[in-house]
Amino acid sequence: MNMELVMQALEVMWKGMLSIFTVIIILTILVYVLNKILKD
Repeated sequence: MNMELVMQALEVMWKGMLSIFTVIIILTILVYVLNKILKD
């Protein structure tokens, strides 16, 4: 097994997971802010 290839695959996976997490966090913040605005 080529270690360099494995490391590249892991790096791509991490970047994908990080982008998904940031999108989820941004959506959560948006929903929270919208709820605050709509309830007032």
